[in-house]
Amino acid sequence: MAQTQQLSKSKEKASSQSLRPLGNRVLVRRLEMEEKLKGGILLPDTAKKKQEQAEVIAIGTGKKDKQGNLIPIPVKVGDVILMEKYSGQEVTLNDEEFVILRSDDIIAIVEK
Repeated sequence: MAQTQQLSKSKEKASSQSLRPLGNRVLVRRLEMEEKLKGGILLPDTAKKKQEQAEVIAIGTGKKDKQGNLIPIPVKVGDVILMEKYSGQEVTLNDEEFVILRSDDIIAIVEK
């Protein structure tokens, strides 16, 4: 019974905290894609593009090369990036969905 109470307390604590990615990982929030064409036709999920745009929420410290030098992540918080649709690990925090992916899975930075 005490173990059940500890688990529920740890879940409450985790939901009130934020995520900080480690190493060369990046925390992003997917941006909604337009689901209609100009003529008002709805696109099914299978017909949408495989790349998706996402906003960078947090970044890790970077990864190290063979000599031990730190390679920084090439994006910063607030950048809009292009990523593969099925890359990364989806996580939910405070009823909001995020994706944690490796910086190598970022295809491009969308410049405004």
